[in-house]
Amino acid sequence: MDADTTVPTESLPEREHPPLRIIFPALLLVMLLAALDQTIVSTALPTIVGDLGGLESLSWVVTAYLLSTTIVMPLYGKFGDLFGRKIVLQAAIGLFLVGSALCGLSQNMTELILLRALQGLGGGGLLVTTLAAIGDVVPPANRGRYQGVFGGVFGFATIIGPLIGGFLVEHLSWHWIFYINLPLGIGALMVIGAAFRPHTTHVKHKIDYAGAAFLALSLTCIILFTSQGGVILPWDSLQLWATLGLGLIATAGFIYAERGAS
Repeated sequence: MDADTTVPTESLPEREHPPLRIIFPALLLVMLLAALDQTIVSTALPTIVGDLGGLESLSWVVTAYLLSTTIVMPLYGKFGDLFGRKIVLQAAIGLFLVGSALCGLSQNMTELILLRALQGLGGGGLLVTTLAAIGDVVPPANRGRYQGVFGGVFGFATIIGPLIGGFLVEHLSWHWIFYINLPLGIGALMVIGAAFRPHTTHVKHKIDYAGAAFLALSLTCIILFTSQGGVILPWDSLQLWATLGLGLIATAGFIYAERGAS
């Protein structure tokens, strides 16, 4: 994508930074929401299929989320440069929570897959913008320490995600694996709105929409090829290999677009 044109201001005295003891736990919670999503949902997949049916589409409950997340990650990075990390992070959390609530209300597998894609549009922003926000609120000398804690969140999510998912499915219902995001996300949203004051100056520039479109098409086709091959379509299917060919063409288009991007 385009080069980062966010111009950080000079390091400010510690008293002028947002209170890290307040904002940092909120950012950790946002990261935990994104990291927990896959481990919790994977645990509940058999129960979801038993309730909604659609066993042949089971993998798309996970794939739809990962696909939309991957596509929007570069865009969130650029939107953060343009409009500021705070408003972009708030928008990502809001979109993630709306998607979570709607996923819990799904009545069939098709609805759930489409709404998981919607949820992923917000989930991609949680990951990218939260990490970038550390650069806005933490002085350079301390950033490595704080970012290291974020890495630990993913390991923690791997451990507790299946436990939480199993508990919710066993004692409540699979719908709560999505509803559980709501109070946590709303709390993080409120804290970020009140305490997050990033110190950056934003420079107006263009977003590389052509590169983003080629990247989205490339990822979509390649994931379709790998997920459908030998499962939904046989490996000798012309449609399957045409999908891969389109993905490779889109990849070449992405490389070409980036070579000419400002």
